[in-house]
Formats: sequence, structure tokens, C-alpha cells
Amino acid sequence: MTLGHLSRQRWRIAAALSAVMVLVYFGFVLLVAFDKPLLGTLLAPGLSVGVLLGALVIVAAWILTWYYVRWANAHLDRRVSEFRAAGPPP
Repeated sequence: MTLGHLSRQRWRIAAALSAVMVLVYFGFVLLVAFDKPLLGTLLAPGLSVGVLLGALVIVAAWILTWYYVRWANAHLDRRVSEFRAAGPPP
């Protein structure tokens, strides 16, 4: 594996996770804009669908961040260390 391949792999992971977060966030924003009655539906006293979905957007950001950090620690950091140990390319 080359450093360029590793860089492309990191870019693909970052782009995919960013796209997922954009879809989650803008999906929530579109619901706020176009379906306020649904978001105002009470699930329990003091808890509406909108509040629950807003909290889930935040949780989704945490989960996606956790996934990236886990992937980077398991794959990216190990391979970068291997490149550093090998020294500069001839």
C-alpha cells in the first residue's frame, strides 16, 4: 500500500461520514421547515418528536466521530507508523 492509496482511503471514509452527517442534519432541518406539526407531536410530557430527533442528530454526530476515530486508530495510525518506520522512499 502506498501513501497515496492510504490518503485516498482516508478521504473516502471522511467524505462518506461527512455525507451521512449532512443528510442527517439537513433531513432534520427540512422536517423543521416542512412538517412542524409532526415535530410538535408530544411523545411524553415535555418530550416532542422534534426534541427527540434533535437529540438524535447530536448522537449521530458522536457516533460518526467515534467510528472515524476507531477506524483511524485501527488502520490509519498503524499504517502511517509503518511508513515512518520504513523511512523516506528511495
